Parts: sequence; structure tokens; C-alpha cells
Amino acid sequence: MYAIIEEGGKQYRVSENETIQVEMLTQDISSTYENTRVLLVNDGDKHHIGKPYVSGAKVTATVVGHGKGKKVRVFKYKRKTAYRRLRGHRQPYTELKIEKIELTA
Repeated sequence: MYAIIEEGGKQYRVSENETIQVEMLTQDISSTYENTRVLLVNDGDKHHIGKPYVSGAKVTATVVGHGKGKKVRVFKYKRKTAYRRLRGHRQPYTELKIEKIELTA
């Protein structure tokens, strides 16, 4: 059984007992988080597709932790003018462990 959820403007394919990294959430560590923005649920051979969300579908997850991603270097350069700018960026994320995918149809 798997589901496709929407979180932070991105879509994730999740299944139970899986750990994913999503955009930073304001939840505390080891708290539960419920996502009702479920786009698709597959339970074996049946697909439940939403318009845009599946009614009665819910994904329950536990917040494992927060962190920062790998550093991305942003370098701007213009030739012949001695213009150079080097910036770094680390995107914050929240790590979620998917506990349960529920579908009450």
C-alpha cells in the first residue's frame, strides 16, 4: 500500500514505515503529524485518485527530527569587471516517519 501526498509544494510517494524529508515544519520532535492532502492511494490492485484530494484519506507520521540539507554554492560572476559573489545555502528540512495510511471510503 502506498500513497502520494502533497507537502510543502512538492509531491511524495510514501508507504508505511518509510522515512522522508520534507520542507521545514513547525512540529516538535516525536509529535504526530497528519496530512489530509492525499492525491492518490493504492491498496494492492485498487487505485483511489482524488479530485484533487482523496476524500477520507489520511497519512499519519511521526516527526523524527529537523536538520539542514547539503550546502549549495551560488556563485555569480561577470567577466572584465571584477564582479564575484559567492553565497552558500542549506535548506532546512523535517524528517518524517510514515506510521499509517488510512482510507475511509
